[in-house]
Amino acid sequence: MRTITTAAITEAVARLFKEANYKLDEDVIAALKKARQDEESSQGREVIDTILENAGIAAGENIPLCQDCGTAVVFLEVGQDVNISGGDLYQAVNDGVRLAYNNGYLRKSIVTSPFSVRENTGDNTPAVIHTDIVPGDKLKINALPKGGGAENMAKLGMLLPSVGRQGVIDFVVGAVEEAWSKPCPPVIVGIGVGGTAEKAMGMAKRALLRKVGEASSDTETAELEQDILKAVNNLGIGPMGYGGRITALAVHIETFPTHITALPVAVNFQCHSARHRAVEL
Repeated sequence: MRTITTAAITEAVARLFKEANYKLDEDVIAALKKARQDEESSQGREVIDTILENAGIAAGENIPLCQDCGTAVVFLEVGQDVNISGGDLYQAVNDGVRLAYNNGYLRKSIVTSPFSVRENTGDNTPAVIHTDIVPGDKLKINALPKGGGAENMAKLGMLLPSVGRQGVIDFVVGAVEEAWSKPCPPVIVGIGVGGTAEKAMGMAKRALLRKVGEASSDTETAELEQDILKAVNNLGIGPMGYGGRITALAVHIETFPTHITALPVAVNFQCHSARHRAVEL
């Protein structure tokens, strides 16, 4: 049994959220640069140039990439041979979020009583935490600041199994077309297929953690990713909705077995400011 302290978890979470809000990962930068080369629209290329310039300024000056510093979404993979000492695991995560958003000058966007008073919590807590128990004696923390514009365009479809593969494509492309410029394209499209309603939605969000453009390990799913990406980029929405070839940088799909009567399909968007950071303790 290996022990990890809550203090170490809090420190890690605080660092991850600050870094994620200040700096895009190299895979995102590389995808944007490729999109700049592939984009046929002069306005689209200008938009991507501005996105890359903004990323350089944010990284150089340690300031947020976007005014929307997001909901603090945290994915925890807790090894079954890990002992958490010093307090409550979720409290440690929220303490880290609080430190990051207060000390890192990140905008605080979380409100209580969502259908009534909507009072700001003042520190961007509580985080949305997803926890998996996995083999081993490590704790992996993945921090995902999720912007509201992209999150608001999430979509769930409980499709009839008879629509098949083409039905999945049509649903996703329809969701992208409906979203248009609201999730700040070029986007990453996370898709969950199968399971139940909540399982599909969770897979769609988790798919956003994959390196940009990294294909599914399943050949059939990887082919579906490419077919959807092609269809999405044929919509002509383009960077920030100004028109062009590159509406999405990538399509990432996660799947899970489902009931004989069901074909759940969930879509979750990540904007061009595809922010996340991970660490293993």
